[in-house]
Amino acid sequence: MREEINAAVKAAMKAGEKARLTTLRMMGAAIKDKDIAVRAEGRADGIADGEIAELFAKLVKSREDSAKLYDDGGRPELAAKEREEIAVIREFMPRQMDEAEAKAAITALVAELGAAGPKDMGRVMAALKERFSGKMDFSKASGLVKAALVG
Repeated sequence: MREEINAAVKAAMKAGEKARLTTLRMMGAAIKDKDIAVRAEGRADGIADGEIAELFAKLVKSREDSAKLYDDGGRPELAAKEREEIAVIREFMPRQMDEAEAKAAITALVAELGAAGPKDMGRVMAALKERFSGKMDFSKASGLVKAALVG
């Protein structure tokens, strides 16, 4: 994923796409910040692609929140800028599971782990994050896991 971003930075520089270049550089800086943070945990190789996808999901979420605030505040030009950044970030994210795929994955995982009730929620969510990092919206998944565990 890092190589893709570096190649995109070079392409944006050659094409003179300043807004895209700024967003790509911000993404690279966010990855480097996270790499530095995990070095304290003894992970000299930095974060994995799954963690990068999670990081990008957080970047998208913060920009969506900002765009909504700008819209509410009567600043459509700033909201449009945030949405342009979201489009660039999403180019590098893995395809997100739709609700049907997420339900199927959760049902299979609940059966595999032998989860029986709400007390197993944490274990199921941890396994989901491990397997589907960056591919699933975990805020929505928690409701689906609850429903699967309750019955």
